[in-house]
Amino acid sequence: MQIQSATFELSSPDLEGCPESALREFAFIGRSNVGKSSLINMLTGKKDLAVVSSKPGRTRLINFFTINRNWSLVDLPGYGYAKASGQERNKWHEFVSDYLVNRENLSCVFVLIDTRLKPQRIDLLFTEWLVGCGVPFVLVFTKADKTKNSTMKINMEAFMSAMEEFCEGLPRCFTCSSKTSLGRKELLDFVGQALAMS
Repeated sequence: MQIQSATFELSSPDLEGCPESALREFAFIGRSNVGKSSLINMLTGKKDLAVVSSKPGRTRLINFFTINRNWSLVDLPGYGYAKASGQERNKWHEFVSDYLVNRENLSCVFVLIDTRLKPQRIDLLFTEWLVGCGVPFVLVFTKADKTKNSTMKINMEAFMSAMEEFCEGLPRCFTCSSKTSLGRKELLDFVGQALAMS
């Protein structure tokens, strides 16, 4: 798939505010500071489409971007931001989970995982929740350029092994780097194939 256009559509604080659209949606989510905004910019070929910040937890709304005028990329707030208050975390859980479970347009969720880290409990809990709710998702292991191949392989295999405790059919996995564009073609081809099947 080639990206011809990528434009910001709107931001919504909840499911009710999401756009009325027939376009299929592909949502991106991950632990705060996993490199989500950089990945979105790399995929779309626009360096400033999603705001990249050195401070985690910058995304607080559901952000919609129209790609090629025929599908939507959805930027969801990251989870696990340590400095967020309990009230903020509860609010996040409420409106993000509402979107993930009840949004009819949603085709797939891209769950971003940091390749540099051993399996994080918060990532495993989130993927287990997705499995329990029947939300379709794939895993995107980020920051591959900042990790030794041996370490990356060990961490990825450990994560998949941990998922076997609650997931019978393991999800598809991608390895990406926003700096080198590793994985860009594979992710866009996946979206293209999903659109062709819908």
